[in-house]
Amino acid sequence: MKASVIVFPGSNCDRDVQVALAAAIGGRTDNNDCVDMVWHGDSEMAKTDLIVLPGGFSYGDYLRSGAMSARSPIMREVVARAEQGVAVLGICNGFQVLTEAGLLPGALLPNAGLKFVCRDVQVRVENSQTPFTNAYEAGQTLRIPVAHHDGQYFVEADELSAMQERDQIAFRYCQDEKTGDSSRRANPNGSVDDIAGVFNKRKTVLGLMPHPERAADAIHGGTDGQALLSSLVSALA
Repeated sequence: MKASVIVFPGSNCDRDVQVALAAAIGGRTDNNDCVDMVWHGDSEMAKTDLIVLPGGFSYGDYLRSGAMSARSPIMREVVARAEQGVAVLGICNGFQVLTEAGLLPGALLPNAGLKFVCRDVQVRVENSQTPFTNAYEAGQTLRIPVAHHDGQYFVEADELSAMQERDQIAFRYCQDEKTGDSSRRANPNGSVDDIAGVFNKRKTVLGLMPHPERAADAIHGGTDGQALLSSLVSALA
């Protein structure tokens, strides 16, 4: 299996994703031959099974988060590959870029509290019948870190209803029974319907605000994000 990580000016999780993917694909964190790092200014990329848009603050989050990156030269190729059915994963800033590029519905707005949020959150798997989530069970709860200022997912009510009918909701923030956090606190940004991640209609594109690559090694305090990468390897290898 071959994966490609798109690197924008201001990306800060590109290396994290590369290491986590290399471990998932080849069992070694230094197995970088299976993960290409693709510069945003390029207009072409090699044949690949998976494209990842990593987290960070591309272009310093000027204008709107992800708006400038969505118009980078490489994004024309990303959109073309996505239309061909190549799997695309956008994490945090990558999620913002995917909505700005029109590959996912909705938009990411500033957090309801207008503050940067950086902490572990509890999310529930809503759809386990996809290449991204086949290693999870529907209803399973995960603890994964978030780190964002513009993570409030918004979509109009009619589109949200259509997405629900099409099982496009991937993850929702949920109450942590261990700590007793209320559902309001469990949602760190005010996202509509507590949405933490969404698919496109074909379930070949996923955007999510939590960082699975930061929960893919026990040394980092948890491995709940590891199965997302394992799911992709199982489905795409």
